[in-house]
Formats: sequence, C-alpha cells, structure tokens
Amino acid sequence: MTIQLPLADEISALHERIVACRACEAAGYVPAARPLRHPWTERQQTMIVGQAPGAQTEAKRFHFAGPGGVLLGRWLARAGYDPEHWREQCYITSLTRCFPGKAPRGGRGDRKPSPAELALCRPFLEDELRLVKPKVVLAIGSMAIEYFLGRGSLDQLVGTLAEVDRRLVLPLPHPSGVSRWLNDPAHQQLVEQALAKLARVRVDLGL
Repeated sequence: MTIQLPLADEISALHERIVACRACEAAGYVPAARPLRHPWTERQQTMIVGQAPGAQTEAKRFHFAGPGGVLLGRWLARAGYDPEHWREQCYITSLTRCFPGKAPRGGRGDRKPSPAELALCRPFLEDELRLVKPKVVLAIGSMAIEYFLGRGSLDQLVGTLAEVDRRLVLPLPHPSGVSRWLNDPAHQQLVEQALAKLARVRVDLGL
C-alpha cells in the first residue's frame, strides 16, 4: 500500500533530493555541484523555467539574481504581476540545477548544458511539473522553449501561446545582457505581444 504524502511534504522531499544531487559533479560536467531549488507556496500557479543557474545566481543562491532578473521582473510587472514580489508569485526553476560555468574561450555568456546534463536533471523538472501543477509555464530562452515546444526560432515562437499537456506555455527570450536578439525593435515587439497575452491569461486564470 502506497502512502500519499501531503503536497508540501512531497515538494520538500523533492527539494532535498535536488540539493543533495551530485550526479553532474560525479560525471565530471561541473567541478562542484551546488544545486538550486526555489521556495514553493500554494499560490504559485506560474512556473518560470530557464536554462541553468548563472554566475550571480550561483553566488547569491536564487534564480535570476543578475541584471537579467531585473529585466524579467519588469516584463512580469507589465503583465500585471507584483513588481516587488513576483518571485513569491512564481515557482522558478531551470533545466539543470548547477551553474555550468562560463562559455569556452571565445564564447559569450555561460556554457550551455550538454544533452547528458539535461538528461540527468530532467526527472527533477518532471517531478516539479507534476507536483506544482502550474497553469502557465514561462519558457525562458531557446533551450527551455525547445524542451516544451520543440525546436524553432525565437522569431517564430516568441509572441505565441501554446497548450502542452493541459498547461499553457508562453515562450520568452532570455533577458540577458549578452542577447543581441533583444536589440532588434521587431523582436522587442514580439516580447510585447507575449506580455500582452500573459496579461490576459493572468486575469483569465486568476494567477
């Protein structure tokens, strides 16, 4: 006979497994594993999924801790989320849980997690989706968008809203200072279209 734990206990147990994980360190993908998890509350019906923790997130121990988080907060405020408390309104997570390090010499930004790293962390995200049951997922950046919607260009996908596995998925570009994509006024207009759709969904679903 399987005993069903209260939801808060299940999520707490999942978080314990996440922070205890050393799989990528053992496999040699990162020098030292410091997995990150986000505090959960029952009000979090929006889930934000990024690629991986960045350097400032690694240092400060919360997601989107750098300038990208400031821009993301502005985007969410334009969609009607509380500009001061959007982190409490949203469950924030990522495809992988440890800072992957900077991009190899000559690259820009952080190193992209490999398919093997994504596979090691995938069960954590699957469990979070199952337990948190978000009504809306904000897929941030190309890798997260591909996870939920398949491969496609930002130009094609930003500004759209899709239903996947009975939840809405809204793609957004990564709010990164190294993103040249956001410098194009046409791309900025796509972001505005996405935020307008998110604003309508937030009201309709009571997020």
